[in-house]
Amino acid sequence: MSDNSQLIDELLATIALIEVTPDVFEGKSHDYVGSRIFGGQVLAQAIMAAAHTLDQDKPCHSLHGYFLRGGDINQPVIYQVRRLRDGRSLSAREVTAIQYKEVRGKPPIEQVIFSMIASFSPMEDGLAYQEDMPVYPPPEDLLTEQDLKEEYVGKVPDALKARFMRRRHVEIKPVKPRNPINPEPMKPKQANWLRIRELGNQPVAIQQALLAFSSDFYLVGTGLMSHGVSFMTSGLQAASIDHSMHFHREFDLNDWLLYDMWSDTTSNAKGLNHGQFWQDGKLVATVQQEGLMRLRVPKS
Repeated sequence: MSDNSQLIDELLATIALIEVTPDVFEGKSHDYVGSRIFGGQVLAQAIMAAAHTLDQDKPCHSLHGYFLRGGDINQPVIYQVRRLRDGRSLSAREVTAIQYKEVRGKPPIEQVIFSMIASFSPMEDGLAYQEDMPVYPPPEDLLTEQDLKEEYVGKVPDALKARFMRRRHVEIKPVKPRNPINPEPMKPKQANWLRIRELGNQPVAIQQALLAFSSDFYLVGTGLMSHGVSFMTSGLQAASIDHSMHFHREFDLNDWLLYDMWSDTTSNAKGLNHGQFWQDGKLVATVQQEGLMRLRVPKS
């Protein structure tokens, strides 16, 4: 099995939920970013849990979620789905993600780590408009994120090198690479090309779940750019607080999508970040996320 095939299998296994009881599902966790569950994993699993409760095959058109606690990758996540509405076109679902914290000598404590409401609706003809797709160098002219890591690995502490060099499950090509070790303050706007190569023909629910998974890469870091801060900056505490997403048009993650991101404000230790996914000139999805970004300066 090739390395890429193994990565695809891990991704698909992550979103292959087990039905525990009607409208309750269990998802396994994978170490995507460390000991805490990657926010994109929870988003993807929550979409799949909601989609499993639909009586008709309807794609998601919007979701709004809150990350309430950091999740433990060593514990499964339980997704409880509440059916809020099933109309002729629109269906709405509330999804609550739960983990159980072990306490010595006591029963496990139930903790809600994520809450989401999602709406589903079939594609239909109607009024249509969009802005023009932004112009960036094509992916064929750019280095992959993995190639770029080779330039900086020599400056990464030995204890972090193995994790720094791990391959992502999503292939990413930054349009304008940023130095993660010594970042310079710059306008908080960035773009990546991304795809999941050899994903194969997948149902719309899986495509949407994996686009949501991919949307959590780089987005919260956009707000750090104007401050000359990266995730490797000492004293930084960063985390996703919420995440909203609107799906506008069909897309295919086997092929390159442009992920255009920007931040228009940071304040009160938070940054507001926006993103758009484009493919073949079409705006296919819009994302917004608020991120926590505390920087604790060591005392002299």
